[in-house]
Amino acid sequence: MTITIVLLCIAGFVAAFVDSIAGGGGLISLPALIAAGVPMHFALGTNKFSSTAAACTSSIKYAASGKVNFKLLKYLLPFTLIGSGLGVNAALMIDSRYLKPLVLVLVLAVGLYSLFSKRIGQEDKFRKLTKANILLGIILAFVIGFYDGFFGPGTGSFLIFGLISIFGFDFINAGGNARVMNFVSNITALILFAVQGKINYLYGIPVAIVMIFGARLGTIFALKKGAKFIKPIFITMSLAVAGKMLFDLMVGM
Repeated sequence: MTITIVLLCIAGFVAAFVDSIAGGGGLISLPALIAAGVPMHFALGTNKFSSTAAACTSSIKYAASGKVNFKLLKYLLPFTLIGSGLGVNAALMIDSRYLKPLVLVLVLAVGLYSLFSKRIGQEDKFRKLTKANILLGIILAFVIGFYDGFFGPGTGSFLIFGLISIFGFDFINAGGNARVMNFVSNITALILFAVQGKINYLYGIPVAIVMIFGARLGTIFALKKGAKFIKPIFITMSLAVAGKMLFDLMVGM
């Protein structure tokens, strides 16, 4: 039991560190819980419990460093919350396997486009909020919020890529705003898992504590190293998420 918790904490630390920089941490933390013998629904709930604590930590750090645009988020966060709530409800009725091929293609496209685009996210080109970009941002917030509540893998990649594309943010500012949006979407799913009693607190609490430190360290690295540091990690995690989903699809055939 003690060794299992230690190994889960190590996995959680690495997951939170990576996730706070470029997303994709669930690719590490969730399989670790499953490998530890935690039943799937409890693994999902426990992972959401721990990762929400990490998302909160990195969101606060990004905000304190001025990398969160609250004038923008006041429009986006309500739709992130609504989308997430509807996504969780949809997940109870629809088999997520029908969504996997589409998401695989989208995550792979995001990773490859970022790989071959030399300038994406390197400079902060954000100038001002307009009715047009706010509307596009609301659509992004609702759709990705729904997706996060319904399925989840690649949420961080989609948010960062979407914020860069719509508002011209660099990776740091896109990452800061994405973390806050991701934190809000996580809350809905976390509450649902908690109400249903699907959280293993014996594992969840120590992993959450360690993930808080991992998220804080990852955020500090991102803020100090800048967009050039974030881009390769973003591309790696996007392609890793796509690879994991492709593997799962092939195994399930």
